[in-house]
Amino acid sequence: MDWDSARIFLGIYRAGTLRGAAALLQVDQATAGRRLNGMEQALGARLFLRTPTGYVPTPAGELAFAAAERMEHAADQLQRQMQGIDDRLCGVVRLATTDTMGKHFLMVAMQRLHAVHPDIRVVLSTSTQVSNLTRREADLAVRTIRPSSPDLISRHLTRREVGLYAAKSYLKLRGEPLPDTALAGHDLVIYQRSISPSQGVALCGEAVGNARVAMEVNSGLMMIEAVRAGLGIGELPTHMADSDPLLARIWPQRAEAYDIWLVLHGDLNRTARVRAVADAIVEVCSEM
Repeated sequence: MDWDSARIFLGIYRAGTLRGAAALLQVDQATAGRRLNGMEQALGARLFLRTPTGYVPTPAGELAFAAAERMEHAADQLQRQMQGIDDRLCGVVRLATTDTMGKHFLMVAMQRLHAVHPDIRVVLSTSTQVSNLTRREADLAVRTIRPSSPDLISRHLTRREVGLYAAKSYLKLRGEPLPDTALAGHDLVIYQRSISPSQGVALCGEAVGNARVAMEVNSGLMMIEAVRAGLGIGELPTHMADSDPLLARIWPQRAEAYDIWLVLHGDLNRTARVRAVADAIVEVCSEM
């Protein structure tokens, strides 16, 4: 099994369809299908069952997945190590973060970086999902979760707080909730369960069992916009929401802290362009 075919196989295994794998790997669907057929012929085994809902791995496919993952790990490690000895201040750096952190402080860092190192091209991805740095989905990440993997280096950037907020227009119509009533009689905007299961139970230490969920979002910016639109009460970062003229804070004495971390793979720590991006982020955070 060669690495090119193994990449296609892994894409199909993870996406569950030829179309999904082709989009993931940026190849055409016919190429993905040919590669898979060639692998199955070379191995003399059927790797997937073709079903109406997608491709389901066979027992042989599960064995092939374990071997292909080892190949992927070795290839990624080699690429990271080669990058790790690269002292050029040019090229691509993949940076992953959330949309709120991207808007509120990373853009300033990238502006400064570009002024000093214009040949570094940053590929910025914003999502609430945690990027896998080991599989090179990103070179750097700014997260609210400190990773536990020994292969990753993390640096604490800053500590922030979230509080409860509502649109002033919402409070004018509905009034402020009473403490210790589980937000009875009020509407909420919360994150989708896959992102933050705890928000379906409590916000800033207040139970939410008597409230009605008006909207679930998967983005920090959409959370802010939904609360600003008067759809309900939400848990928002205080450094973003306090200055918003459309919002009012509920129970200012209640807050929950969270930490922001800069994370990169140990193999990339000495790559000049990666370090330049990291240094720009650290500099801006130190001024916040």
